[in-house]
Amino acid sequence: MREFVRLLLGRRARLRWVHLILGGALAMPYVFVGATAVGPLTGSQDVFGDFGLQLASFAVALPLAAVTSLFPLTRPLESSAVRWLCGVDAERLVYGPARARGAKARTAAWFTLHLGFGGVIAGMSLAVPPFAGVLIALPLFAWLRDSRLGLPEILDRSWALALSPVAGLACLVALAGCAAGAGALLAHLAPRLLGPAPEDRLAAAEARAADLAVRNRLARELHDSVGHALSAVTLQASAARRVLDSDPDFVREALAAIEDTTRRTVAELDTVLDVLRDGDAPGTGPAPTLAGDLDGLLRRVRASGLRVTATVTADPAALPPALSREAYRIVQEGLSNCLKHAAAPSQVTLHITATDDHLTITVENPLGTPTPCRPGGGHGLRGIADRTRLLGGTTEAGPTKHHTWRLQTHLPLKDPT
Repeated sequence: MREFVRLLLGRRARLRWVHLILGGALAMPYVFVGATAVGPLTGSQDVFGDFGLQLASFAVALPLAAVTSLFPLTRPLESSAVRWLCGVDAERLVYGPARARGAKARTAAWFTLHLGFGGVIAGMSLAVPPFAGVLIALPLFAWLRDSRLGLPEILDRSWALALSPVAGLACLVALAGCAAGAGALLAHLAPRLLGPAPEDRLAAAEARAADLAVRNRLARELHDSVGHALSAVTLQASAARRVLDSDPDFVREALAAIEDTTRRTVAELDTVLDVLRDGDAPGTGPAPTLAGDLDGLLRRVRASGLRVTATVTADPAALPPALSREAYRIVQEGLSNCLKHAAAPSQVTLHITATDDHLTITVENPLGTPTPCRPGGGHGLRGIADRTRLLGGTTEAGPTKHHTWRLQTHLPLKDPT
């Protein structure tokens, strides 16, 4: 019994009832317009004094409502009302204007149903409670039976008079049941009529994929720039501490490299954060490239104590800008991987060569006990693979038969943009 009462008069049922009343209120202007058409056609001057003419006015009003539902604000307003009053999940509704023909048709169908059911329930809510109240009070007040309320003659009989309170309560229960049923039906239909169409779901999926792609790209940039800087600075500081008393020249060089590394990393971090804040802001400076920043990268890595032999036969200045940027990040991550995992001390070889159609980057270092460095990591090789795949190239990483670790990347010599 409690569940039955909750279904008829619970909070959700009451909110849906309010939603229907609002639909009835929205229907009234259309009904008045319909009455102005029905009155002259029927020759009646009192349309609202005849129940049949009222229904005719209501029937004329609904098509008018369907036409006006084509205004762009209809679906956003209706979706918001359904979300808060009908208890429909926000993810199942669309809050933008209906653009496609199918979406407009579904919005028109929904608006017509909302106003149609709302008008009926609102009319019942105005008429049934007073009538039910009279039936309930009829046996208690004899003057009601003698008044001009237009009550049925059957109520003059004693058995009918005794049952009139039951009939009055039944009318109220029926009203609550109709309102709850109409509200539940509209809540069931709302996701179908106001929810996303297949093209909306596709557009949302594409927007989500684009957003994830941007986030993944920014995550790679942060990992490569900040991760490399942390690794380099840690090793530079460690090497400087070990020779603090015996080699002050090396300490000064290491401190200068630490200063340069942190300054450049802060600038790159500002660039990435600007993109996060503004979407497409250019940032405080350009991204590093192989042409302009390779020498500085090698200098900072060498200052950490890693011996790097670089052989560059390609012309970095002749590379397309996008390829130069990504190649720099690949070299940076390859050297950062050596800083974290190479034996100490270690000799690292870097080869950057170009053929007619490919740029090849090879980073190789001996296997051995890793140099202590920052904890974590593990995303560098995956980031290199992602960058290479986006450029249409290939990458290989792993131990060789010569007891070395080799990272080799082949990138097509064309501008991916």
